[in-house]
Amino acid sequence: MWFNSGIHPGDTLLLHSNITRTLLQVKKLNKNIGPRDLLDCILDLLGPKGTLMTPLFNFDFTKGNPFDTKHTKSQMGILSELARSHPKSIRTGHPVYSFSVIGAKQNYFLNLDNESAFSAESPFGILTKLDGKIGVIDLDDQDSMTYYHHVEQMCNVEYRYHKKFTGLYTSDEGLTSSKTYSIFVRKIENGVITTVNPMGKLLWRNRLYKGWLPGQYSGLRTIKVREMFSFVEDIILQGKARGTLFEIVE
Repeated sequence: MWFNSGIHPGDTLLLHSNITRTLLQVKKLNKNIGPRDLLDCILDLLGPKGTLMTPLFNFDFTKGNPFDTKHTKSQMGILSELARSHPKSIRTGHPVYSFSVIGAKQNYFLNLDNESAFSAESPFGILTKLDGKIGVIDLDDQDSMTYYHHVEQMCNVEYRYHKKFTGLYTSDEGLTSSKTYSIFVRKIENGVITTVNPMGKLLWRNRLYKGWLPGQYSGLRTIKVREMFSFVEDIILQGKARGTLFEIVE
């Protein structure tokens, strides 16, 4: 089931997930399998040469709350939270858009403390350099594909800008200080809203996605990051981002 969606041993995979339906399907088969078993299954599939990235995004820092690299929980679902607490996991440093990384390529992310969430130096940029993949389980693009914002920042789109956030930050060593990070955010004052599902349909139409739509069979789809970057970049450079990546509410 996973192979049919384009995951293979040795892949570097960024995985977004909603595993609720998967667990219900397993329960109907009278299988005693829980979220941790699913995480282990994915790690086993990637194998000793593979690497799993999961988003540990937490937006409390933007609201003035402190961030702790060891204790701030993921707001991205149970699978990502289990990955965060995995004994072999390392966590990247951005207080809003951090990632758990487990596996052979985690040294590329070790001690990474990128100031800008979606920059070339961010985990998104490193994933691109590693020729990785993105996998999504039972989520539409609107609720998963943060990678679009990396492409938007690399293209310096005019409907977003760099916004800085400052707050208390506790490092792995337990040291707390005031630190500043940035996010390439949409221009809310101009009525910009994120609407990326139309781009997702284009990715399906051009056969860049492999696997299954949310709610169908395994619900898992994958895409090669470099192919996605090139396709989305072309859309932006052609002036077609409005209607595929964003809309403006008058």
